[in-house]
Amino acid sequence: MRRGSCRNSPVHEGGQVEPQASTTKGAKKHACIKQPLSHPSDLCSNSASASSEESSLSDEDYFDEAHTATGGDESNSVTSPPAALATSKSSTSATLIPTSTTSQPSSASSIGSIFRETRGHISSFLDSVTQWLGSSAEERTASAAAAGELDVVTLDSCTSAFNSPPHTGYLSLQGTDMMQTSLDGRFYEAEMKDTKFQILRRYDPQTIRDVGSGAQGAVMSAIDTVTGQRVAIKKLTRPFSNLMHAKRAYREFVIMNLVNHRNIIRLLNAYTPQRNLTDFADVYLVMEHMDANLCQVIKMELDHERMSFLLYQMLCGIHHLHRADIIHRDLKPSNIVVNSRCQLKILDFGLARSGENAMMTPYVVTRYYRAPEVILGIGYSNNVDVWSIGCIFAELILARVLFPGTDHIDQWTKIIEIVGTPNKDFTSRLQPHVKTYVENRPPCAARPWDVLFPNASFPPNMERGLNAECARDLISQMLIIDPNNRINVSNALRHPYVNLWYDASEVEAPPPAQYDSTVETADNNVDDWRRLIYHAIKDYEGSHDIDGTGQVGVAYPMQS
Repeated sequence: MRRGSCRNSPVHEGGQVEPQASTTKGAKKHACIKQPLSHPSDLCSNSASASSEESSLSDEDYFDEAHTATGGDESNSVTSPPAALATSKSSTSATLIPTSTTSQPSSASSIGSIFRETRGHISSFLDSVTQWLGSSAEERTASAAAAGELDVVTLDSCTSAFNSPPHTGYLSLQGTDMMQTSLDGRFYEAEMKDTKFQILRRYDPQTIRDVGSGAQGAVMSAIDTVTGQRVAIKKLTRPFSNLMHAKRAYREFVIMNLVNHRNIIRLLNAYTPQRNLTDFADVYLVMEHMDANLCQVIKMELDHERMSFLLYQMLCGIHHLHRADIIHRDLKPSNIVVNSRCQLKILDFGLARSGENAMMTPYVVTRYYRAPEVILGIGYSNNVDVWSIGCIFAELILARVLFPGTDHIDQWTKIIEIVGTPNKDFTSRLQPHVKTYVENRPPCAARPWDVLFPNASFPPNMERGLNAECARDLISQMLIIDPNNRINVSNALRHPYVNLWYDASEVEAPPPAQYDSTVETADNNVDDWRRLIYHAIKDYEGSHDIDGTGQVGVAYPMQS
């Protein structure tokens, strides 16, 4: 039996895997050091086409440098990564993006910390991303245009940020005199294409950069003069234009303000320039700034160690949400960001919702990552997020979308062509007309997992469960049609393919405060949501040092 085989770990009914209790942290450390990663300076893979997604549900606001503000996050033990090279669209020469001096991280006991601290293993991770961005931006743009998915390219903030120097023609800073009159001099105005930003002066106007824009918001970045870190400043786009936008704006701010986990993007600041409810129109969210989203990483040739570590972090972040009964509902590569230390964070909570309200519209989760129970319109639980993670995992392995459905029906067809027709126990829970449709389709046999994911699709096997067999075993348990039989996040974290990284301080971090789901069931109109958001933002302003002056709640008195 090959060392590290998944068959060495007992599997309970329902696909639950026993943790490898005999593995000690010392043994993990030895194994990690014994199998060092090579420097992947040539790991870019430009042949695969860009992933396409449904722009109507996307809010793909990504960040291009790994600067984070000080606080409780583990990443604060490390300062900025080495300078990255950014290639301008108008020139083939490389421009150096300066970053602050790096320092050695503090020691930690988890194998995840060992990996993050061993910079030799990942020192060229960012280089690989930036090389891919520089060499394939035009190719991906053409590919996406041909597929009718220009939204994906427009929203690729990594490409935008790396290829656009500060203060380009479409990004201008307005004079301060006008702003001093209307906004007490506390803001400056910056314009990105057709979007005007009112930015707090703590964010250095000389460092402002365009990141990107999407259906739900536009993003700039700047250096926070208080912390010295680059941050992402997101302005929500028309948050009160309709009921859906208003709900998404409320969820995104409230849930981001609740959660605090190293694998979830952190809210650093929030404000509105308006002083009263009558004038209230704009919401700004200031967040951590990251290097790239998973769309770029998917195009790289990752070894098992990186792939396993990224998957572990996805599961940790979602586990944190699930412990507070929050379902993300929109997991996809563009909503997952990474930095040069291979640290992963989940973002975009506009579609997140309490598990108590699981009988909801099927039009959640971008189509390619949509679970069968969502497609078929039956009640769903937090296991919809597990299906999405399984689809993302498959994409990391294959460098392509596993279920590229062209519409709602074709998505179901793509699923059953791979995992097979569901059994009677599952179809008996469907609504009558859906049950009739599903049962009247020609039956499909499940394709063998070793055919779907042959050994050639994987990097070379490594020790301690980091091999193709274990990867296939985990993905087969994630992509089970019946959610009752699908592995849950807790058990996935103990699977041999990822439990090498298991750290109780990460997995069992204190859960966030419970999201008040009663607001979701209330019969609120747009004005009601607008009022809720206004008071939530003003409450935040009243309890935080918004301007970075050391004074809390002084600059923003509540005016009704």
